[in-house]
Amino acid sequence: MLNNRRNFIFRVSIVINIVVLLYAAMHLSSNSTPGVEWVPITVDGSERSAEFRYINREEIHNDTDTRPPESSVRNFEESTSQKTPSTMPTTNKTASSTASIPELEKKIISVLPELETSNSTALEIDDEDALNPATLAYLRTLLGCNDKDMLPQTIQRGEYWVLKNFVRADHGFIQCHESITYTTHAGFEFLDNVQPLVERWMAPVSLAIHAPGADMGPTVNSIRYLRDCLGNELIKQYVTFHVFFSHKNLPSSIPNPDIFLQTPYNCTAKPPYDVNANSTYMKAKSLLYPVNVARNIAREAAVTHFILPSDIELYPSPNLVPRFLNMIARNAKPLSTSTRPRVFPISIFEVGAKAQVPSTKNELQGMLANKTAIPFHKFVCPNCHNIPQGQQWMNAPETNQMDVFHVGKRRGKFVHWEPIFIGTHQDPYYDERLSWEGKKDKMTQGYILCVKDYDFMILNNAFLIHKPGIKHYVKNEKRDKIAGKQSLFIKSVIMPQLKTLFGTRNGCAL
Repeated sequence: MLNNRRNFIFRVSIVINIVVLLYAAMHLSSNSTPGVEWVPITVDGSERSAEFRYINREEIHNDTDTRPPESSVRNFEESTSQKTPSTMPTTNKTASSTASIPELEKKIISVLPELETSNSTALEIDDEDALNPATLAYLRTLLGCNDKDMLPQTIQRGEYWVLKNFVRADHGFIQCHESITYTTHAGFEFLDNVQPLVERWMAPVSLAIHAPGADMGPTVNSIRYLRDCLGNELIKQYVTFHVFFSHKNLPSSIPNPDIFLQTPYNCTAKPPYDVNANSTYMKAKSLLYPVNVARNIAREAAVTHFILPSDIELYPSPNLVPRFLNMIARNAKPLSTSTRPRVFPISIFEVGAKAQVPSTKNELQGMLANKTAIPFHKFVCPNCHNIPQGQQWMNAPETNQMDVFHVGKRRGKFVHWEPIFIGTHQDPYYDERLSWEGKKDKMTQGYILCVKDYDFMILNNAFLIHKPGIKHYVKNEKRDKIAGKQSLFIKSVIMPQLKTLFGTRNGCAL
């Protein structure tokens, strides 16, 4: 019985993938995107998957969904005289995470009566650190997401110019269901964190870099150094760089990636990002860091359904992406029973300056025991990252698969919690009027999540580790003054607006 079930699931996944490939081939042969040529690219003598080669960089394109594989399923369904919409209905449940049995899945099951309705138990996941074809096929129907392009664009965002997809990763076209994008941000002086982050993430990264004025030059050179000089192809393969700056601090020139990427960087010099942070143009002009603008740019550019908006100095536990997606595909409780919107917070820790970053929860627990690791910001702002059931999480043994450890709320003693979580494009954005220097830059988003009654589904084995070095509170009078003004602005301007827009809920506060 088990073998018959497994064989049938495999056959179904093959049928779905063949239909998808046939539809994509017809679409590409008849409806090519203006200014875009779809070509195979050769890297180091070996041909990888086809990707977009962008011919006309100056042409502005809209962010539209391109050749969604749902269409292929729709054509298959139409053969049975069942018409379905091109996208799944948007509800709190499906928009913010997954549906237990989405409409598209129901239609496929009605066409294929042999398929058992309990797909979460039918899925055979032999390796939690990989995604098999049957799991990916099921994720496609479960998520009901739309694919996005990666077209380079020059766009305005308030007072900022954004060079979206300025230097694109070499991974080529990625379907929305098959990975997770780590979305992050930085000034060029923080780009030493890219390599250790990518080595542990091993999946798409969307990185927004603030490059006002003269910081554009070292930003471009840092990108070139990262892609050419680190001895592996991971950054080329996974990282897409976006660059932005205020119109008040326009660079004197904008280098063309189609030109500078053709010339290998001189790797004998030290990394361009290895500088004194106080020597940057941003610091010289006393500019504030527009952290939430950067976060939103990186997030909007992500092409996957699931995203992890995080900071560039936070390194994820390895194999997080396949383990998370396998958990979603299993769709066990509480995922299958919750009716509220949800996000998936990840526990965060710091380690000593000379400590090696742990790769497993077992290693982390050993470091917590000998005090070489501590909960994140324990000596800076413990309430900001005091996670529900945090001590129980640290004591719980590591398991062989990812699951929801605890469902928490941002209320009570966790009312000031600033979680970093895996979510979707449907979750609230960050308020772009707030700067990093002014602090509380994620608190407004947290308030909205609370008012909307989000479930915070804390993951059992996933964690983030800050770049080695324990942080302690250091008084900074200049920053404290900026923070005071921002706190007043949040209280007097932003909070009344949020209450008007989103309402209130007992226990929710900034």
